[in-house]
Amino acid sequence: MDRVLGALPRIANPNVLIGYDTADDAGVYRLSDELALVQTVDFFTPIVDDPFTFGAIAAANSLSDVYAMGGSPISALSIVAFPGDAEAEVLEEILRGGLEKMREAGCAVLGGHSVNDPEIKFGYSVTGTIHPGRIKANAGARAGDVLVFTKAIGTGVIGTALKRGIASAASVAAAEESMLRLNRGACEAMLQFDVHGCTDVTGFGLIGHAREMALASGVTLEIEASRVPLLPGALDAVRAGAVPGGLKNNREFASCSVDGAERIDAALLELLYDPQTSGGLLVSVAERDALGLLAALPGSVRIGRVLARDNKSICLTR
Repeated sequence: MDRVLGALPRIANPNVLIGYDTADDAGVYRLSDELALVQTVDFFTPIVDDPFTFGAIAAANSLSDVYAMGGSPISALSIVAFPGDAEAEVLEEILRGGLEKMREAGCAVLGGHSVNDPEIKFGYSVTGTIHPGRIKANAGARAGDVLVFTKAIGTGVIGTALKRGIASAASVAAAEESMLRLNRGACEAMLQFDVHGCTDVTGFGLIGHAREMALASGVTLEIEASRVPLLPGALDAVRAGAVPGGLKNNREFASCSVDGAERIDAALLELLYDPQTSGGLLVSVAERDALGLLAALPGSVRIGRVLARDNKSICLTR
């Protein structure tokens, strides 16, 4: 995708404040000096068995990109791919779960689009609002900042373990709780502090999204692997071989940007590439405000710091 996008012509527009140049979480379009739109879209195949829960997770995941920019979601359009011969009750529950999560977020669902497809897919296009001067782009990280992360990782490997019938009930419950939790609270908390940059950690995994932040900001991110919070059962899933294809793709793509991988336990290193669904926010905050942000966000963890640009985008330490 990077290669394809790089070959496309740029269309100059002074109101486009954030486009696709820095692989940010959402686009931002200025309407006035005081108001801009935040726009994003995301959808995927089922990752849990219960259709209501799947719909709610898909909604939380779609909303996350707006929160990562520091925005407030206001409206959404659903995207549905569903087999024409499948039970309508399943689709109803998926939509009901999504609507309930959107209601929790205060985001109006205006309609959507559906197609007949043998493989179920669901998600949303979400529009939010933001002040043009308060955007939290992934390009804002500064040397000397502290890296704060707001959720545990491991949803990808636990989901794969679930499909193979080897996931414990406790690990699945913890993963679902994490994926269902909106990043709204994290967004509201970070806006109280001197946050320079932010991204949500989703399909490209912690290292993949950290790499995007490092490249966009012209810095190196130092991540203390032992500090990264893990979902219960995540390491067990990796050691049992429940490694999703997306993890392998992430590792193949991003490992060349990583220094210090040889110092990290192999199973833990795998998890740093694990694709997340509705994952946490990776926040680059001024050191003087780090303790305040951590106190305002129970469960958040300091996982590293921002360094001046080195030869690699990511430096891993134990």
